[in-house]
Amino acid sequence: MRSLYRKANIMYVPALILFAVFVIYPFLDGIRIAFTNWNGYSQHFKYVGLLNFKRLFIDDNIRTAFVNTLLYSFGSTFFQQLLGLSFALLLNESFPGRTATRAIIYLPIMISAVIMGYMWIYLIEYGGAVNDIVTLLGYKKILWLSNANLAGAVIILANTLQFVGVSMIIYLAGLQGIPAMYYEAASIEGAGSWVRFRHITLPLLYPSFVTSVTINLIGGMKLFDVIRALTGGGPGYKTHSLATLIHSSYFSSQNAGYAAAIGVFLFVVILFFTLMLQLAFRGREVQYT
Repeated sequence: MRSLYRKANIMYVPALILFAVFVIYPFLDGIRIAFTNWNGYSQHFKYVGLLNFKRLFIDDNIRTAFVNTLLYSFGSTFFQQLLGLSFALLLNESFPGRTATRAIIYLPIMISAVIMGYMWIYLIEYGGAVNDIVTLLGYKKILWLSNANLAGAVIILANTLQFVGVSMIIYLAGLQGIPAMYYEAASIEGAGSWVRFRHITLPLLYPSFVTSVTINLIGGMKLFDVIRALTGGGPGYKTHSLATLIHSSYFSSQNAGYAAAIGVFLFVVILFFTLMLQLAFRGREVQYT
């Protein structure tokens, strides 16, 4: 038996090597680069200590990108849970076309976020379909991406609608794992639909909620593609996230050292909020068990 276990453990070695080469090494090398003034191209650079990290605390663009990152992640996560649970509750019932409806809601996940961003541009550009609807309602056309607040709302909406299918699938799996006898017993006791939802569905969906929120929040904090496609971080730097600011610092400003420092900062932010989220969920989980 021990020999079998040893052979099984050996099978992990290729995966561990690939993980070390393509994840661990780039991560550690990125930390090293964060302490340099490397421009991303030259073979010559020098170590500058904590200079790049000190700059993080006085850079107004970092503050804007940090706030935007939180808005995009928490905003998208909130609406993804709301819509994902609503779709799951609807599509857990039997009706004609249920399978096709599930596929349609999930389909945007399979489309590149860049392509999705360009599709949104065609919809919300000055002469696009959305402004045609606005004029039909008697209002003036809107420059959606010229205003930072409106552009931020469009980014959150685009990200929500593309990835709401993830939350829907997670909640559907949770709903289908709830034994029907719980609802039958509650109905016999005279419990209405809202009481059954509040005291049976919600508590038993808690593990699904934890999974969905964690995945959506981490994904929102790394949001990059749709921002690059929709606004490129503009107007100015008003809609940049930390992820897009890394790209801009590297390729536009040719400051790879500072870009690496922003990357380390983003990693710390994601790690912090993930740990806080897990601690909060762990405390709630005790109440439901």
